[in-house]
Amino acid sequence: MKPVPKPTPETQPFWDGTAAGELRIQRCQTCERHYFYPRPACPHCGSDQVEWVRASGRATLYSYVINHRPAPGFEDEAPYAIAVVELEEGVRMMTNLVGVPNTPDNLPLDMELRVVFEQRGDMHVPLFEPAGGTR
Repeated sequence: MKPVPKPTPETQPFWDGTAAGELRIQRCQTCERHYFYPRPACPHCGSDQVEWVRASGRATLYSYVINHRPAPGFEDEAPYAIAVVELEEGVRMMTNLVGVPNTPDNLPLDMELRVVFEQRGDMHVPLFEPAGGTR
């Protein structure tokens, strides 16, 4: 069984968004820059004037590693890609890729991706698939 995320007060708005089928990230109201992972102050200017906004869900593949040794809960999926994607809003996040064979030939850097959500227990986890995917 794949691990199920446990929200914290700082991450609850993110998980509320995934449950609604939205990818939410934070944006500083002072310097107007987006950022991810959730935190109470802007990592760019230090302001605590931050808000949650809906991200487009579009991204490009920034980097990845193909894991051949499955972690608990992923035994039936090896090999699988652990990826860093760059969202259209300019922030990067770690995720998994779905809907594409996990081989270097099928994972070109800068490949266009879109967010999809996988239900785990009562949570919805954001994953990314090729933008032309048919999942």
